[in-house]
Amino acid sequence: MKTRRWRDALLQQEDLNFLLTNRVPRMALTRFMGWFSKLRNPWVRDASIAVWRLFTELDLSDSKKMHFDSLHDCFTRELKPGARSVDGDPDVLASPCDAIVGACGAVDGTRVFQAKGFPYEAAELFGDAQAFEPFRDGCYVTLRLTSSMYHRFHAPHDSRVERVTYLSGDTWNVNPIALKRVERLFCRNERALVEARLLGSDHRIALVPVAAILVASLRLHCLDLLLHLGYRGPKRIDCTADYRKGDEMGWFEHGSTIIVFAPAGFSLSPGIAPGRQIRMGQALMTLPRAASTASTASGG
Repeated sequence: MKTRRWRDALLQQEDLNFLLTNRVPRMALTRFMGWFSKLRNPWVRDASIAVWRLFTELDLSDSKKMHFDSLHDCFTRELKPGARSVDGDPDVLASPCDAIVGACGAVDGTRVFQAKGFPYEAAELFGDAQAFEPFRDGCYVTLRLTSSMYHRFHAPHDSRVERVTYLSGDTWNVNPIALKRVERLFCRNERALVEARLLGSDHRIALVPVAAILVASLRLHCLDLLLHLGYRGPKRIDCTADYRKGDEMGWFEHGSTIIVFAPAGFSLSPGIAPGRQIRMGQALMTLPRAASTASTASGG
């Protein structure tokens, strides 16, 4: 209990937190962690998980397995069957991941917020103003995955991924302290734009997984490659991959953020507000009624 109080007091010191997680060689530490976390040494694995537990509320009770080959194996763990239930309502866009809700709401033209008083241009986040046009005056939700959370993410609705765009960048921490201090943080960091179309509808959705310090690798099932700091392949990758709501789409190598965008006419589901903890599969947004009716009529 004393250790937990000491840890919480330390983490609440904003200046120290920001210094320790940002005023360091972020890229070098991120590359090191990518290597270190994959070491298959029982002593390294056990010591690393013990330290991880010291600084987070790590809960492995819903993990598919309890014995891990490495720290990375624990980070990217799968869940037990039935550990999450997915909202089956065709009117609902489900949360793609376990997360804490950050800034969210209506898109003001192309402007959204990373924190109160810190706006940014979503077109810059996308890296392409034209790609953002379907989401002008739409709806968005920022979902922050803490390091102890389940790190895989899933399809919010029956959908077809049509394109992935990789955008290289920095690895600033994406915790609330950094979001209140670093302008346009999400636009600075390593990220990917995943563009999809709802099956049976003309509506598009977009997921923007954003990397952070210690995490700059992203695995997507629709691509036969790993997106990471050393990636030198094509930035824009066209693909065709169909998913049913709740199907696994990929995972982070650690924890970070996913920003979900939907077009005008979508709205936040009841209770979605900054600070709320949400689980994968729970209601995140509500579709326009006409869109969900068309999807149901077409059979997906």
